[in-house]
Amino acid sequence: MIDEIQTTRLPNGIAVLTEHMPGLRSVTAGIWVRRGSRHEAPEINGICHFIEHAVFKGTRHRSAHDIAVETDRLGGHLDAYTTHEMTGFTTKVADTALSQAMELLADLVSNPRFEQEDLEREQRVILEEMKMVEDTPDELLGELFNAAYFPNQPLGRPIEGTRETVPTFDHKTTVAFHAREFSYSNLVVAAAGNVDHNRLVELVGRSFNGCESGAGARPHTLDAGRPRPAAPILIEQKNELEQAHLVLATPWPSALNEDRYAASLLGSIIGGGTSSRLWQKIREERGLAYSVGAAGSAFSDVGVFNIYAGTSPDHLDEALELSLKELREIVRNSVTEEELRIAKEQAISSILLGLESSSARAGTLARQEIIHGRRISPDEVIEKLRKTTIEQLQEIARTYFKSETVALGALGNLNGFKVDRSRLAI
Repeated sequence: MIDEIQTTRLPNGIAVLTEHMPGLRSVTAGIWVRRGSRHEAPEINGICHFIEHAVFKGTRHRSAHDIAVETDRLGGHLDAYTTHEMTGFTTKVADTALSQAMELLADLVSNPRFEQEDLEREQRVILEEMKMVEDTPDELLGELFNAAYFPNQPLGRPIEGTRETVPTFDHKTTVAFHAREFSYSNLVVAAAGNVDHNRLVELVGRSFNGCESGAGARPHTLDAGRPRPAAPILIEQKNELEQAHLVLATPWPSALNEDRYAASLLGSIIGGGTSSRLWQKIREERGLAYSVGAAGSAFSDVGVFNIYAGTSPDHLDEALELSLKELREIVRNSVTEEELRIAKEQAISSILLGLESSSARAGTLARQEIIHGRRISPDEVIEKLRKTTIEQLQEIARTYFKSETVALGALGNLNGFKVDRSRLAI
């Protein structure tokens, strides 16, 4: 594959990355901040997500209406999101509109007004967003379980904050956090598509002219050391639900662990697609669930593997036993050559298909810069996947699927459903 990726680190600390994609007339551009919910103190949990919302209420140069009109004029694809480890603002535009798009993104990120009246209105919006989570059982279980899995730790706190913290985000608090943590040395600008690198560097320099350099990127300074997963058994009764929702979790390789390639293939075999073991055993063979699967979540210093199923309360015990049976089987006997071959083909195809998307490629550039500090090419990833062996997958299973670290969460009208530690033995 032709490498058309370039990187420039500006004197003010901003990293600028581009990937030229011949044949396109569009560009996906974005600004990512090396800050997410894990970098927040407990009393301001949710403030990154709050700022992600609040910047659209107006800047020193644009009203909220101006932002909306300009977004529509550019194509209407301006998006923003917050995770535990970063906050992103992205847009996809025609290549002729890159200059306007970059200026708009820079204005949003660096010049928000944070008027008190606007902030109070956005607080109400986010409180309504929380209610949506509470009305969505799988998301609610995810938040409850996450809090129990990382107790009293940043990774265990909800990205959107809490009913107690969000109303405290006044002008003073929001401005102070933004000034400190959205410093330019914590910014990554990435673009993919029909983009000229030198031109983007020029646009970034112009858009962020006069910027303070900040204190430099300070990854994870607010974490109290390495996250410490627990192994909770969380049973939450919610009588009004028709379905019971189940999650099983174990530790998993982090995003920086070289075992992540083998782990991704193992996760795919267990529950990553329609040919996976859980899909076939729980849905196809027994018809116990419509939604069932498994996936790993990899942070920069820790990972979590989750199995999820939504089923009738009467079938919850069977779904749990079938899930545990597959974990035990893989620990004892690993996977087959055919399963590994299918998982590799699926993963490699996904990578190759992603190369057609400027949005995926820009996002990958930014994430790799923030998490890895370097670019990892598709060729490198594919080569790692191809070299993965059955023995490596079994070693992953034996390392991470241990009785003492298996965690469980269940939510619904559970009809007396009970689980003790002995039942989770692998």
